[in-house]
Amino acid sequence: MGQTIIEKILSNKSGCKVYAGSIVVADVDFIMGQDGTSPLAIRAFRDMGGSRLFDPSKVALVIDHSAPSPSEGVSNLHHAMREFARKTGCRLYDIGDGVCHQVMLESGRVGPGCLVIGADSHTCTYGALNAFATGVGSTDLAAALISGKMWFKVPPTIKIVCHGRLPKGTYSKDLILYLIGQVSADGATYRAVEFTGEAIDALSMEARFTISNMAIEMGAKAGLMKADEKTMAWIDRYGSCRSFEPVEADPDADYECVWEYDVSSLEPQVAKPHRVDNVVPLAELAGMPIDQAVIGTCTNGRLEDLRIACDIIGERHISPDVRFIVAPASRNIYLQALKEGILEKLVRAGAAVVTPGCGPCVGTHNGVPSDGEKVISTANRNFKGRMGNSTAEIYLASPAAVAAAALTGKITDPQEFIK
Repeated sequence: MGQTIIEKILSNKSGCKVYAGSIVVADVDFIMGQDGTSPLAIRAFRDMGGSRLFDPSKVALVIDHSAPSPSEGVSNLHHAMREFARKTGCRLYDIGDGVCHQVMLESGRVGPGCLVIGADSHTCTYGALNAFATGVGSTDLAAALISGKMWFKVPPTIKIVCHGRLPKGTYSKDLILYLIGQVSADGATYRAVEFTGEAIDALSMEARFTISNMAIEMGAKAGLMKADEKTMAWIDRYGSCRSFEPVEADPDADYECVWEYDVSSLEPQVAKPHRVDNVVPLAELAGMPIDQAVIGTCTNGRLEDLRIACDIIGERHISPDVRFIVAPASRNIYLQALKEGILEKLVRAGAAVVTPGCGPCVGTHNGVPSDGEKVISTANRNFKGRMGNSTAEIYLASPAAVAAAALTGKITDPQEFIK
């Protein structure tokens, strides 16, 4: 019997041929922790008697969730991470380097065939690079820091086939919101999801990252894609193809189910509060006033996203009734957006550009809404209180839709601004 992508990767990393339902202990290729979870992992590491990392070159800590620090307590946690990195020799990405997932994508350490764990649920983003990447708890991370291994129950795989090509004005964010709405927030719980089809093939790598990033929002353990020329071009740019081995599902692989969608006429989508699967066509909400618009996060803070927003804004100015926050996903993206004049245009239009990081998304700082306000965001979650205020309402949409709303002060079809 053939194997799925995740079955092949876990077979390679455990040294035995495995299928869905098998229990394996697998070698980990890379480990990542961020400032919301690493302090707990460091404490657990010490409680377990850890004195050294299994391989410092395969570990990175990222300060991104509260960067720069908004409080004395957080500053002390950051200090503990810096000291741990200094003593153990692992890599530390400090304030301003960017969101952990974008930093990992740019690091050259993640690629096809890898097994990566991170103490953050959106570690599944790297599945777009043909890797099995998944989020784990801080205690599990600590054990892996010592041993270099992690145990898994091999997940069954769901195959999602997206036929056609996305129409003009509809983006990968619209596609994944639509799919989450169809599958539901727990419809793929502890499953691996393979995204495939001509619509996926046509996407840029940056757009594919958006898809895999939000696989967790349908409950998935991982969101995987095959490696193609675009994948290897990304690896060439940021790493080395020689150390990675692409993995492709066998033609006779056993899938739990196969779901097929024709997305050639898909409209822009919006996820309404307070669930990511509460998805409707944007047209149903057109005209609803908004108070704040946010472009950024590990889902849509990449250069392609900033370019899209800049094209929508043009030479216009945002609505005086809207606060428009832009957070580039990494220092590299920030610099390139400066070089291209993107950030200058957005700032002239009225945007507030903040330090690369997660602040606006997780609600630690950089844009906490006030009571009852409505926010439209490119983030991946709209749970009650997600942005720091439990009475605010968060609507999720594409960078184009967020930019259009910032211009008009209300939810607006971005196709009206596309040349």
